[in-house]
Amino acid sequence: MLLKSKYRVVFLITTLLIILSLSISTINYVVSLNNAQSQLKDQALPLSLDNIYTDIQKSIIQPYLVSSLMANDTFVQDWLVNDEDNSQKIIRYLEAIKNKYDMFNTFLVSDKTKNYYTQNGFTETIDKNKKDNQWYFRFKNIQNKHEINLDFNEHLSNHMIMFINYKIFDHNFHFLGATGVALKISYIDDLLKSFRLKHKFIVTFFDKNGRVVLSERTINKKKTLDDYEKLKEYKELILSKKTNVIEYKKEGNKYILNTKYIPELDLYLTVEANLNDFTEDVENVFYLNLLTSIVITFIISFLIYFIIKNYSKKLEYLSSYDTLTNIPNRRTFEEKFNSHLLLKRRRDSDLGVIFFDVDDFKSINDKLGHQKGDMVLRRIASILKKSVRKTDLIARWGGEEFIVALIDSSLDDTLVVCEKIRSSLEEDLKLKNICNYCITASFGLTMVSQEDTIEKVVQRADEAMYEAKKEGKNRTKILN
Repeated sequence: MLLKSKYRVVFLITTLLIILSLSISTINYVVSLNNAQSQLKDQALPLSLDNIYTDIQKSIIQPYLVSSLMANDTFVQDWLVNDEDNSQKIIRYLEAIKNKYDMFNTFLVSDKTKNYYTQNGFTETIDKNKKDNQWYFRFKNIQNKHEINLDFNEHLSNHMIMFINYKIFDHNFHFLGATGVALKISYIDDLLKSFRLKHKFIVTFFDKNGRVVLSERTINKKKTLDDYEKLKEYKELILSKKTNVIEYKKEGNKYILNTKYIPELDLYLTVEANLNDFTEDVENVFYLNLLTSIVITFIISFLIYFIIKNYSKKLEYLSSYDTLTNIPNRRTFEEKFNSHLLLKRRRDSDLGVIFFDVDDFKSINDKLGHQKGDMVLRRIASILKKSVRKTDLIARWGGEEFIVALIDSSLDDTLVVCEKIRSSLEEDLKLKNICNYCITASFGLTMVSQEDTIEKVVQRADEAMYEAKKEGKNRTKILN
């Protein structure tokens, strides 16, 4: 229901944007036919500026999330703390991230060893005295946990590269290093060229010091804002975080310059237009702006629709399933079990519950490591799925505890299934290979009565399970 509501919102926004674009463009065509200067100043330039801003944002979303994922991955944190000598692990990890998300480059820098790794292997040991390594030490000392840099890196490519850097911390928030992704954004240069050729706009990006960071390199050789003879007097306005419109004259022509601050990149975007280019054919500009507005509206709407649909599915899965074992979690079990409780009261059908806990699981984690423990839990979940019917309910209750609800199952039938699961765990060769000894579990079994609530049922099954542990483990105890 919530998802459908979101789709209705997307449709409404799309409709409103289309209506708004049509209305504004039509009115402006009629009213501004003899007033090209006003049309350019108030609509064409702002629209183009927003279009470029939108394209930049779309380029950042996925790689930004990927960098965050890498920095918060417990595997990366554990590797930096305990296993850096095994460089192949992190190299394979970086390669997997690069291939999975189609990144140009993935990297990691260890603060302890100052080693720089990419998906291709160890690259170098960074040194604060090297100019090319200064970014790391500057990034380490800034307050922000992440940053985005645009740079030309001759070792990677001759094209513009976007680097997204993310700090890595351990569970005590001690700095461990930096990781992130790099991607080519050479298409931006083509985008700038297309805006100049098709729309007659000159687009430039400046940093906070007035340095030219991004421009169409074939026509612009200037390095700083001070190199622009007519613009340097407006330096304070251009490098302002407010959107500004600047009018000035150069070589007898009148120009309009729109500025916009892009917080994601900490850059200042300018779009420049020569008024003489737009007084020649106002009608063509009208149709072009109309078409551009509609196309961009549909693109944005499609992206919003796609993102909502994709992330809604992911969120639904994450909220319903245990990510380690890929079986339902406690929340999902409780929701479905409560429905079956209502059906039982209506039909007076049988409903059996099995609650079990892996014996001596803590020693598995302590002696063999958490990775082995995770392998054991995943294997148990696999055995559990094969041991029950599709109509039955299973879940990872928490830690090494699992729960099963057998629908329309008598006490005798429930006990048979319980013993089947218990013996399957004890006799499973894969579990034995993981730990080099047999894995067992203690089981509590109870039948649901008409007056029961889920709290009472789980409490009884839990008590029965603990009785089984007290009597020697690897057994089933019934409590009704």
